This record gives sequence, C-alpha cells and structure tokens, in this order.
Amino acid sequence: MLIDNTSHQRQCWIYNRGVTPYLEALNWQKALLSERVQDPSLHDVLILLEHPPVYTLKQGTSREFLKFAPGQSPYDVHFIERGGEVTYHCPGQLVGYPILNLRRYRQDLHWYLRQLEEVLINTLNFYDLHGERIPPFTGVWLENCKVAAIGIKVSRWITMHGFALNVCPDMKGFERIVPCGISDKPVASLARWIPNITVKEVRSRVAESFAEVFDIELVEPLQQ
Repeated sequence: MLIDNTSHQRQCWIYNRGVTPYLEALNWQKALLSERVQDPSLHDVLILLEHPPVYTLKQGTSREFLKFAPGQSPYDVHFIERGGEVTYHCPGQLVGYPILNLRRYRQDLHWYLRQLEEVLINTLNFYDLHGERIPPFTGVWLENCKVAAIGIKVSRWITMHGFALNVCPDMKGFERIVPCGISDKPVASLARWIPNITVKEVRSRVAESFAEVFDIELVEPLQQ
C-alpha cells in the first residue's frame, strides 16, 4: 500500500501484519517508542494487525470489570500501561498501533484521542454508517453500541497502543468482561450492519482515513 500525495510534509511507515501474538506486538511497540524517545527525528509508524484471543487491562484496573476469577480466564490476560479499562482482542478485530511524535502534529492528548476517533468515524462513513462519540467516554459507537475502543500511552510526546475496531470477530469473549468498564452500553461489530464485511477491506479504509486525518503520506517500508 502506498498512499501518495506530494503535498504532504510528513511520511509515516505502515506495517500490515496478520494475526500477531499480543506480547510480540507490545514488545515491538516498546522498541519503536524507545528508539524515538532517543531519536525524535525517526519516522512515524502505523501498525495494523489482529491478535489471537486475549484480554488486556491497564495497571490498577478494577477487578469488578472481570467476570472470572484471576487465573481462570479462558484466554491470556495482560496488565499493561495504557489508558482505558479492560478490553478483548481476537481475530476479526482490526487493531491499530500508531507510533507518532506528537510534536509534529499537536502536543495535546485530548486532540489526539479525538483524531483517532475521527479516523474510525470516517471509515464508517464510507459504508454509510454513522459513527458517533458519546462524551465523556472515548471510542466510537453505532446505534448506541460500542464498535471501537481506544487506549493510549504517551512518553515524551511519542505515542503507543491505539485503537481496536470490531469488524467481524467472535463476540463471545466480550461476555466475560465489562468492556472498557461501561456496563450500560453493549459492544457490537460492523458485521451486525454489514454481514459479509472483512478485516482486509476495512484495513485499507482505515489506512486511507488515517492518512487523511493526520495529513500524512503512508509508505510501506521495503521490509514488512
């Protein structure tokens, strides 16, 4: 994929990966972030992938959001450093990890969160679906159902973690948690509105929207 627009002043490398173990992707993000903290001139990165079934929770999250006892989860559980509460990842869910130097954009975390929401809302617009924000929460909703979760970490204005868009996953994993700590709003996937939708096609739409919202050129590195 090469989204070419010579008017862009910024380039961002895009890595398209398939189903990738969560810890492998986490360690990759940490390495990219560390490199950019040491050398802020390095290019930005967008990673798009899927994960095997896994639960992730921010450090210190409330255990009341888990509907199983510790050690009795059917899937791996990882406590990580990001905003947001417990969430579930699995194949059929498109996960995006932007590693961006916000000094190139705007040093404002609220702005950055709204931009990530805009990327996903614009993606849904392509399918004539009206994605919405529901303040004070972070994420994107369709007909009062949450279809996208967002959680980030920023170190010296370098971002990691990101967003997860439910395209066509097996939703059963969400039944064992209170997704994002929100008990009165259900989660759903785009397959509820578009039965034959695939991650592959949505991936390209998300990439196009990301390039537009952040006004960048996405470039595939020679080695993926």
